Amino acid sequence: MMDIPFNKPYLTGKETDYIKQAVATGKISGNGLFTKKCQSFFERHYGFNKTLLTSSCTDALEMAAILCSIEPGDEVIAPSFTFVSTVNAFVLRGAKIVFADSEDLTPNINVAAIEPLITSKTKVIVPVHYAGIACNMNGILDLAKAYNILVVEDAAQAIDSYYLEKPLGSLGHLATFSFHETKNIIAGEGGMLVVNDDTFSKRSEIIWEKGTNRAAFFRGEVDKYGWVDIGSSFLPSDTIAAFLYAQLEHIVDIQTRRKNIWNLYMNGLKILETKGLLTLPSVPEYATNNGHMFYLVCKDLDERSRLINHLKHQGIMTVFHYLSLHKSPYYEKRHDGRELPNSDRYSNCLLRLPLYFELRDQDVEVIIASILAFFGYK
Repeated sequence: MMDIPFNKPYLTGKETDYIKQAVATGKISGNGLFTKKCQSFFERHYGFNKTLLTSSCTDALEMAAILCSIEPGDEVIAPSFTFVSTVNAFVLRGAKIVFADSEDLTPNINVAAIEPLITSKTKVIVPVHYAGIACNMNGILDLAKAYNILVVEDAAQAIDSYYLEKPLGSLGHLATFSFHETKNIIAGEGGMLVVNDDTFSKRSEIIWEKGTNRAAFFRGEVDKYGWVDIGSSFLPSDTIAAFLYAQLEHIVDIQTRRKNIWNLYMNGLKILETKGLLTLPSVPEYATNNGHMFYLVCKDLDERSRLINHLKHQGIMTVFHYLSLHKSPYYEKRHDGRELPNSDRYSNCLLRLPLYFELRDQDVEVIIASILAFFGYK
C-alpha cells in the first residue's frame, strides 16, 4: 500500500545555508539582513507599497486590527467559512463579527450578501481569498468606498495569485499572508503584513516594534526612541526570514510545479463533475489559480466521510477544512441567527487532496484512480 501524506514541506536546499549566514551576521533577532531581503523581494516583485514580516499570519491580522483602530462595539464583516485567526484578531479588540455566507461556486465571501449587513457600526470588511482564488474585489472595494469602510485582505493562501492582473494583497487598505508549512512558500511559521494605504505606514512600524518608534531611531529620524503607541512583539527572528528567503528564490519553480499538479487533478477528475457526481474548484474569469489547494465538494457529509475512509485505506491522506465559525462553540450565541447555507455546505462537503511540490505525477494518478473507483469509474 502506498503512503501519500496530505502535505510535505519542501526544502530548496539553501535554507540552512542562509540560516548560517544570518547567524554569522551576529544579529538573529527581528528586522535583520534577511528580514529586509524578504520585504524588499515582495515590494519589488509584486509592487506592494510596504511590507512587514511577522511571526505568523495571525500576528499580521492582529496588527491590522490595531491599525484599523477597532474598538468595542465596532462591526467587522467576514466570511464564516474561514480560519479562526481571520476574525479572532478583531474580536481581541472588542469587535462584533457579522458573518457573511460564501458564494455558490466558491467558498469565497458572497459580495451580494455584504451590503445588507452594513450598518453605521461597520468598520472593516475582511475578504478571504480561499484556495488562493480571488474574491470579487471590485464589488467589495466599491462597497467599502461608498460606506467609508476599510478592507483587510486575508491573503494567507494567496501568494502569487491575481485579480484582474493585480496581485492579491495589493487591493485592500491592508493585507496579510501566511508562510506556515502548509502554504506554497514556507518558513515553518511566519507571516507578513502588507500596508497599501500610506496613512498606515508610520504607525504600522511602531506597532510592529512593540509600540516604540525604534525603526525611526535606527534610520536617524529621531535622536532617541520610546513608547509612543500600543504594539507587541510581532517581528520574527531573522533565522525565520533566512529560511523564507531561500524559498522566495525558488518561487517560480515552486509555483510551476504546484499548478501542474492542480491541473492534473482537474483534468483527471473532470468526468466526475461532468456526470454531476461532485463539484471541482471554480476559478472566475477575474481570478487566477496559484496552485495552493485542490479540493472537491461531495454531495453530503456522509459521502465525504466515506470517501475519506476509502482513500485512507489506500494510504492516501485527505482532510476536510473549516467548520462554519457562526456555529462554533465560542461564537454561536453571539451570532445573529441567520442561516449561512453555503458555508455549512462547504464545512460538510469540501475535501482537500494532497498537494505539495514533491508529489509525483504517478502519485496524483493513483489518487485520481482511487477517487474514480469510489464513484464507480475505473
